Amino acid sequence: MAGAETVRNDYANLKFAAQLDVALHDFYARNFEQSQKEFDAALSIVPDNTLAISFMNASAAHVGGGLEAVTNLEEDVVGKSPKSYLAHVRLGFSYLFAGLLGADRSLDAREEFNTAVSLDPSAQAAHIGLGIMRENERSANRAKVEFLAAMRTDPNNVLAREYLAGIYQVDLRDPQEGLRYAVAVPNLVPDYADIQFHLASIMDDLNQYNAAIAYAKAGLALDPGRVGEAGQYGYTLIAQILLKQKKVADAKKYLEEAVANDADGVYARKLLDKISKGDYDDKSSGSTTDSKR
Repeated sequence: MAGAETVRNDYANLKFAAQLDVALHDFYARNFEQSQKEFDAALSIVPDNTLAISFMNASAAHVGGGLEAVTNLEEDVVGKSPKSYLAHVRLGFSYLFAGLLGADRSLDAREEFNTAVSLDPSAQAAHIGLGIMRENERSANRAKVEFLAAMRTDPNNVLAREYLAGIYQVDLRDPQEGLRYAVAVPNLVPDYADIQFHLASIMDDLNQYNAAIAYAKAGLALDPGRVGEAGQYGYTLIAQILLKQKKVADAKKYLEEAVANDADGVYARKLLDKISKGDYDDKSSGSTTDSKR
């Protein structure tokens, strides 16, 4: 229809999507220096995509001196272009990620995001940054406002959908509504491991155990380096679900894998100890899960 407004979808840009997928593969394989370059390349195509900005900063944080170098460069850009919305957003995210290295730059991050909002109130990226900060402060309702503001101009924003799903599932105790936000994300970014874990957790809350296990397995497959939530907690989530299904033998195998991979190993050992003490009844007629892996 003439005059109809095009709905933003960064992931419909095939060049951007392909570059993002390559970068995610390297990130989850712990090739952080390479993934930082690849996320930068993705951002040269869609400069304000908040998923790529976040992963670029996360990659840099795993490279010695990487995040400091990125921050210094972005501070120079803001100094040269103080009216640039994107410059303030990028610097705000770098300050936000400084917490990974033990430096609290949250006040600086908030200042950059607020400046960006003053320059362009409707643009999505600064609202995502502010929403993440509100969620980190456990201010769920205020975080929700920011993420919904971002989705008004970018309904396919992956971080907005992911965080809103978590807010509804955990804070508002409404996993069904959380599912509504999260379920589209794998279609947008098929190689995003952590959304698979979040979907598994939601399905677990909804008592959809087979679907939960399938999502958790998908997350584990996408995170071979055990970098994100999928790789760190996927084994123990599957084990907990199997214990609910009274498939103790199968659960034990996943817990042993968790210990072997140092993935939520402390909790896995606690569950293994309970199993060894006979705290769980194994009512399965045989180990069937292993054959589906």
